[in-house]
Amino acid sequence: MSSSEKPAGYDIDLGNECSRNAYAWSKKTFANRAGKPGEPAQDLDGGFSNEIRFGNARLGISSDGIGTKIEVAERVGKYDTLGYDLVAMTADDLIVGGFVPTNISNIIDVNTLDYSVIDELMRGLHDACNFSEIAITGGEIAELGNRIGGWAGARMNFNWCSTAIGSLHPSLEKPLSGAAVQAGQVVVALRSPSFRSNGFSLARRTLQNLFGDAWHQASYDGSDAAEMGHTWGEALLAPSLIYSPGVTSVLNAGLPLYAAAHITGGGIADNFKRVLKNGVGAELNNLFEPLPAMQRLTELAGITPADAYLYWNMGNGMLLVTDEAAAEGVVAQLRGKGYQAQVAGRITAESGIRLKVEAGDLSYE
Repeated sequence: MSSSEKPAGYDIDLGNECSRNAYAWSKKTFANRAGKPGEPAQDLDGGFSNEIRFGNARLGISSDGIGTKIEVAERVGKYDTLGYDLVAMTADDLIVGGFVPTNISNIIDVNTLDYSVIDELMRGLHDACNFSEIAITGGEIAELGNRIGGWAGARMNFNWCSTAIGSLHPSLEKPLSGAAVQAGQVVVALRSPSFRSNGFSLARRTLQNLFGDAWHQASYDGSDAAEMGHTWGEALLAPSLIYSPGVTSVLNAGLPLYAAAHITGGGIADNFKRVLKNGVGAELNNLFEPLPAMQRLTELAGITPADAYLYWNMGNGMLLVTDEAAAEGVVAQLRGKGYQAQVAGRITAESGIRLKVEAGDLSYE
């Protein structure tokens, strides 16, 4: 199937192939630092971040951006929540490897500078970093003229990306790669109260077809409108919840974790699969329900539940793997930090991921 035939207008499989190819080229450079400061780990293929070593110090590094969610902010005219998305995309990629985020650097590429927009962006990044106990220790703003585009009615068009680093939690001897995951272990889910920063091409395309160019002003009347906002623009702009403080607290409490997955583009199947090694799989029969806006968009876009669980997190932003005896302790620790968490299923000896959700039984190999 070509990318033009995909519901979102892009091809997840092709994206994965390109990522694998890019990583293959990157890995050819690892030898440059072998036995030297900055030596990369050789055993974290497919992970969400990588490890670099400086003597006894083991650091994690991750880079990401916030994608086309930027256009939603441009349309709504609100920019001070995007910092939570920017931090979440890198900090949460670090913590699933066992790296506690410490520092972040960011780059804002703009068409023409607008001081007030930059101020809103950085104020939001400041707030998100304070929430996560991260220091902003680098950045750049580049004015690139017509090389940067976006919604024509915006005060400023831009792209925003970041790189974050973190240190391996002192309770861990090595990063959480999934190598120790075994059948019988338990999966804990953390609820996502928003779309995070993924699946916006499909959402925007669907709403554009239905409501026209002013789709962001169209009324949203989902059961969570009081929380999400009363327009589709507001509902889509809800910021990402940053999970790294909660997962750090689990490690601080001495509770066992064997793997963790950040549920972003590619959904549960694509992301959880990255840490299910040794031929194991998972059966998840108690996930959080999809957000009402996600359910409505699935209907409006005419896509199957199986595809919806690939394009969006469907209400589940992170999955953790722990021992059965520790599962309730992990849930209690996370709830004590203000997160919604619950036991969602277990690891199986059979490969593949099976979801039992309200829409039916879904299977991904």
